[in-house]
Amino acid sequence: MRKFFNFEKLGTNYRTEVMAGLTTFFAMAYIIFVNPLILADAGMNPDGVFVATVIATVVGTLIMALVAKVPYAVAPGMGLNAFFTYTVCMTLNFKWQEALAMVFICGIINIIITVTKIRKVIIKAIPKSLQLAIGGGIGLFIAYIGLKNAGFLTYGSTSEMSTAGADIVPGLANFDNLGVLIAVAGLVIIVVLMMLKVKGAIFIGIVGATLIALVTGFVSLPKGALIQNNVGEVKDVAFAFFGEVGFKSLFSEPGRIIPALLVIFAFSLSDTFDTIGTFIGTGRKTGIFDEADEKALETSTGFKSKMDKALFADSIATSIGALAGTSNTTTYIESAAGIGVGGKSGFASVITALLFLLCLPLMSLFGIVPSQATAPALIIVGVLMAESFAGIKWDDIEEALPAFLTVLIMAFAYNISYGIAAGFIFYCIIKIVKGKAKEVHPILYISTVLFILNFVVLALGLI
Repeated sequence: MRKFFNFEKLGTNYRTEVMAGLTTFFAMAYIIFVNPLILADAGMNPDGVFVATVIATVVGTLIMALVAKVPYAVAPGMGLNAFFTYTVCMTLNFKWQEALAMVFICGIINIIITVTKIRKVIIKAIPKSLQLAIGGGIGLFIAYIGLKNAGFLTYGSTSEMSTAGADIVPGLANFDNLGVLIAVAGLVIIVVLMMLKVKGAIFIGIVGATLIALVTGFVSLPKGALIQNNVGEVKDVAFAFFGEVGFKSLFSEPGRIIPALLVIFAFSLSDTFDTIGTFIGTGRKTGIFDEADEKALETSTGFKSKMDKALFADSIATSIGALAGTSNTTTYIESAAGIGVGGKSGFASVITALLFLLCLPLMSLFGIVPSQATAPALIIVGVLMAESFAGIKWDDIEEALPAFLTVLIMAFAYNISYGIAAGFIFYCIIKIVKGKAKEVHPILYISTVLFILNFVVLALGLI
């Protein structure tokens, strides 16, 4: 096992990789409970979706672990599941089986653009300043998720926020809530242990905060049998789009063909750039994708580099997830939590996958870890990722403006893809105005046009 995952070359060991896998699991385990709730609003069986979520996560993460051998986890994406339910199903009135069919097609498209190297050409086309901005922006995005999950932010609840639009203006919580105090305790534990250079500080902080939650009664141990057999529920959602409602009905009415194609385009665009942003923001900073790998990515044929294999693993997982019965899967930015505690190999992802698999019979036990316990880990990871900001030339407006807009939109619009879009669009505008249009890679222009088209379509209400 050590030889298969190149422990010696990477300078890692079983203890570190296990700790990384555990940390990533606890940072993203919320998805197995949140995803069924969201997709249930589309009319899907929540118990079936729970099982489908676990299956998609385990299979996708194992492919990432064993093929690419990198410490990333794959699971149904937040935001993408909301788009699936509230836009595709509830607004555009597609059946959930039809929406799953579109997700499956999106996965096939992503596999094709990965095999044809379009994805990695896109990565090489992104200028260094935007790569650094994407990395730091993802850090801020992760930290913002942590602040929200911890309950540190309030919206429109104070007298100072009585003006119109105050519901989107965040304020600091009063710290009079037990959940918030648990998150504060977890954050303090992690910071203290990090300052003392204790390995696994983030994971210890999550466990410590969970124990505090148990002792204070904020959460409680599950009652009744710990082992639950609910795997059979997946039959209600798995392979559902191969029936009369799904592929057969999706393109049966001419008036729905264009909206369906636009939805597939939106799914693919968001998934592609979320994944690319995650790899750039975490992999290069930590050395997971080193200089040799980057060179192989640019010059080799086939799937010789880790980046090639990671992109392929991510793309194939989306179609597998659709077959199981869930919305788009994507490489999780919460993987940065495991990477932050030293994870460097695919063995960490094996551990994460196995823990998700245990959730099938032990879902009630794993459910006791509150979001307030994992939130401090995300905040700390955001701090660690902010280092990339130092490489941006902030005194050069040509570089600073697109970089800043990337970070700003990514964090405050709560969308990685839109942050990347803002950076691309204004980078191109600035280079054209300055007479440096030839410095921009053609792929960047193409991506920018696609992003603008996506925004136009959204403005016209077509999706």
